[in-house]
Amino acid sequence: MKAKGSTTPKVLLGPLLQRYFCEYLVGQRDLSPQTIASYRDTFRLLLGFLERRYHIKPDNVCLGDLDAPRVLTFLNDLEGHRGNTARTRNNRRAAIRSFLRQVAAGDPLLLPLAQRVLAIPAKRFERASVGYLTKEQIQAILDSPDASTESGQRDQLLLMLMYNTGARVSEIAGLKVQDICLESRKSVHFLGKGRKLRSVPLWHQTVKLLRPWLRRSGIKPDSPLLPNGRGEPISRSGITQRLQLAVARAVAKAPSLKIGHVSPHTVRHTTAMHLLQSGVDLPTIAMWLGHESIQTTHQYLDADLESKRRALAHLEPPHVRRQRRTCRVSEYLPRVLSV
Repeated sequence: MKAKGSTTPKVLLGPLLQRYFCEYLVGQRDLSPQTIASYRDTFRLLLGFLERRYHIKPDNVCLGDLDAPRVLTFLNDLEGHRGNTARTRNNRRAAIRSFLRQVAAGDPLLLPLAQRVLAIPAKRFERASVGYLTKEQIQAILDSPDASTESGQRDQLLLMLMYNTGARVSEIAGLKVQDICLESRKSVHFLGKGRKLRSVPLWHQTVKLLRPWLRRSGIKPDSPLLPNGRGEPISRSGITQRLQLAVARAVAKAPSLKIGHVSPHTVRHTTAMHLLQSGVDLPTIAMWLGHESIQTTHQYLDADLESKRRALAHLEPPHVRRQRRTCRVSEYLPRVLSV
């Protein structure tokens, strides 16, 4: 059977998505839960868009319904209707492309449909300048939680870990007690993008907060390090909410925090910039943050104007000989005659 107006075989999307997620993403590629969740959200939004715009129920969507015009309209809708950035649009596009490549590899008859969607280009955008906090601003945020309460102690530890490690918000949310090492090499272990493990050293101040926190009753190695009020791992939105509360309290000590939005990613940028300004080299910062490519880390070097000024101060400027101006007779005579 053919989809109307198309040579693509009429194949229901549901079974293909199930095989894609269960067999390919999990079974073959073994992607991280965060990546799989991002891909899942893309298709949840896409199915909702098809129902809202074209009145196609999710259980009736066929692969032929994912033609290039509709996919392009969906991507445009992300920006126009949901207010997503071009970067988010490109991430959604990448998830759809990955799915269609895998589907076409299993059935060559689906290749023409896949090729037309794969031809949709990524949207160009200007990379925004890296926003980061000063040392005075981050200190005011770290000092803001009320350490006399258990939730305040957790928030203080949360903020210190975010600044100490520069970890992604999903990495912080997923921390368990067993990921902390307070033996000879005091460090925290993260499972980052691409399921890559990395260890980040802990400051003495962070360890001082961790020791009493880990002595709480009933805590187990597989317990979440930073639980919410129900004892479950704190969510990414929960981390954002606690950070915003800390920023609101810190404004009294650092009024400059009123300007601009402070997100968990701002704290990550702050860690990278402060490491760079302290003289840490880019490869070390890349390993610290879990960047797959050092090119990603170069954005901090581009943004650090103070480091550029210091580099310029070490460079001796060339000597420029000034041209002596000769006075022509035609210019000199009027001045003489006016005397």
